[in-house]
Amino acid sequence: MTVFVTGADGYIGWPTALRIATQTNDRVLLVDNFARREWVESVGSTSAVPVTDIDERIAAAEEVHGLTNLSFVEGDLTDKETVDRLLSIHEPETIIHTAAQPSAPYSQINGERANYTQHNNLQATRNLLWGLEEHDLTDTHFIETTTTGVYGAPEFPIPEGGATMENQGERDEVPFPAMAGSWYHLTKSHDAANMRLAHKQFGIPISDVRTAIAYGTETEETAADPRLATRFDFDYYFGVVAHRFCAQAVAGYPMTVYGRGEQRKPFVALEDAVEGLAQLALADPETRPDDHTVYNQVTRSISIVEIAETIADVADEFDLDVDVKHFENPREEDETHKMEIENDRYADLIGGQSTTFEEGVREVLGTLVDYRETVEAHEDRFLPGVLVDDENDDTVVEFDDDDSSEAAHSSATPEDE
Repeated sequence: MTVFVTGADGYIGWPTALRIATQTNDRVLLVDNFARREWVESVGSTSAVPVTDIDERIAAAEEVHGLTNLSFVEGDLTDKETVDRLLSIHEPETIIHTAAQPSAPYSQINGERANYTQHNNLQATRNLLWGLEEHDLTDTHFIETTTTGVYGAPEFPIPEGGATMENQGERDEVPFPAMAGSWYHLTKSHDAANMRLAHKQFGIPISDVRTAIAYGTETEETAADPRLATRFDFDYYFGVVAHRFCAQAVAGYPMTVYGRGEQRKPFVALEDAVEGLAQLALADPETRPDDHTVYNQVTRSISIVEIAETIADVADEFDLDVDVKHFENPREEDETHKMEIENDRYADLIGGQSTTFEEGVREVLGTLVDYRETVEAHEDRFLPGVLVDDENDDTVVEFDDDDSSEAAHSSATPEDE
């Protein structure tokens, strides 16, 4: 049997592929086009943690973990012929789709990048879903990392997937309305709708994994050897808020909190995100659900000010002098919004949270201290500024949003918040 992992060069995709490969003898086929590396380079940044090329990664996985079931194909999933060829040759029983352009700020820079993000993300997903139908592979379990960002920030607890609507005395379960706040997040809203339709029309078993802001630098498998490390972005465009704050702490910058900063955001540790995807991928085909299931891949909500204060506290262990500064909020938003997200289904899947936020921060700071020079060399990328688009020789002004990219999710692909 074969498991596909798309976006396998990315932050979540690579450690997920390793986790699966260590727990099965099935072939694990990695697919990516390395676009994530190009996107990060285009905004003047880099991964803080050195990322080896895919051939060296796979060789290290065999040497360190004894894995012989990993293989790689370079391919652009927006090209239908590429997808058709992959599906017809390899006939996967499971697809974990983490590939996407994952950054909300990147998608907001200008119309060109908004169009690119939507075409890249939506076309890849449609090609895969239609490919399964057209190649008679509708029993394939399709698992995609979307995002909790599709929910927006409602004032009521967010359900794990659907919602109950009542009108004129009648009630029914309906998909949660798309309340996304960026051109990137809307791609995941559209993907969620397309997956629901593909299940209804084609009968494809679907797991829509709505990933929260993922944080952390390693998993059990990647920690075994530096060549197996996953990428770690810390810039304004592709680094999540917790990662940026940690990088600022290491570089001696104050962590800036707008207003009170009590608004909560959903988070999940990289280890917990990878474990959930692996559990879904390794589910017994004879007993796994054949329906459409939504998982809220989140372990807890954390306020912006709590993130900063936790990092400041842990930073003392590394002899880092860190300040938390509050500034007047330039945006109109509820600075005390207490986001609540139901996650019972996902918690059952992973058996509960394995990593606390404080432990995750300690891991991140410990890693970044080792790569302080790289962080400091790119410290101008912590905040939005003015970039020059070398390809088109024009200047673009950045979109100002403190949420950064989401999770992650990944490469050719994605990510999350």
